[in-house]
Amino acid sequence: MKKIGIALIGVGPGSQPHLASLRELQDRVELRWAVTKSDFERARAAVPTHTRVTTILDHVLQDAAVDAVIVATPAHTHLDIARQTLAAGKHTLVEKPLDISLSKAEELVKFADSTGLRFGVVLQHRFRPGAVRLKQLVASEALGKLQAGVLQVPWWRSQTGYYDQPGRGSLARDGGGVLLTQAIHALDLFRSLVGVRGVVASSVRTTDIHRIETEDFAAAILTLGNGAPGVLMATTAMYPGRAESLELVYTNATVSLTGGTLRVLFHDGRTEVVEGEAKTGSGDSIMDFSPAAHIELLRDFLDAITHGRAPTVNGSEALETHRLIEKIIADSR
Repeated sequence: MKKIGIALIGVGPGSQPHLASLRELQDRVELRWAVTKSDFERARAAVPTHTRVTTILDHVLQDAAVDAVIVATPAHTHLDIARQTLAAGKHTLVEKPLDISLSKAEELVKFADSTGLRFGVVLQHRFRPGAVRLKQLVASEALGKLQAGVLQVPWWRSQTGYYDQPGRGSLARDGGGVLLTQAIHALDLFRSLVGVRGVVASSVRTTDIHRIETEDFAAAILTLGNGAPGVLMATTAMYPGRAESLELVYTNATVSLTGGTLRVLFHDGRTEVVEGEAKTGSGDSIMDFSPAAHIELLRDFLDAITHGRAPTVNGSEALETHRLIEKIIADSR
């Protein structure tokens, strides 16, 4: 099988799981280019010796051997960069969120759809083994009918260790706070599993713990896809932080997905457990977790290119999660 030529755009901290994924899948993919805005030497040290490093995006766009790109740059750059890579005929995998505003996110997805290329978004929680198994159980109807759902993201980010870094917590760079930047992964998984029909009520604010433009606490009452009630709480102000948890009540079982570990307690006494990683991204060391889910997401993206299908987390899927976040914030206002 011919290797897929790929370029990594952005070699900051967020590129670490992508580099690990590319190493794991090197039998299928070749990292031909890395593009960095600055700190050329650090980028050179982070990538394989055969990978060319540049500060000029056009080098990637003009290389016919580059089939696809990973956009791992700050959110406010995604529309501009991805529009260029797609226009150059490169399949594109972009970091979450799509961009800093819903209008830019919609513009990006519309443009990507018009190209006929594969376009994916890095929302890797769907690829954890526990989440994959839960998706299978939901689809099989073995759990019965959904009665209620609760999603909690009780994370911690310190002011000095995280938010004082340039641009973090700002509207110009991030576009949003805990919902768009941190809890988006868990919220995307929750929405993909049970659906969200509407927002009944919400409260979004910035606590006195942080000095940022964006929210660090959000709560909402939701109507889920089948009409059942749902509850959301997400924050980066809950010291010292815990793993996110998703709890679902069905007529035949109660399900919990805490971090990466799934527990299914059936009413007839059966129990099913899928063990997973406890570290999930809470805390100032934002990349202190296994790249396993990123590897599976990249594998899915490569399969989509090879077989000519949409990635599991495509633009339309990511856009629905972005719209839900916008709705929660708008209703709070």
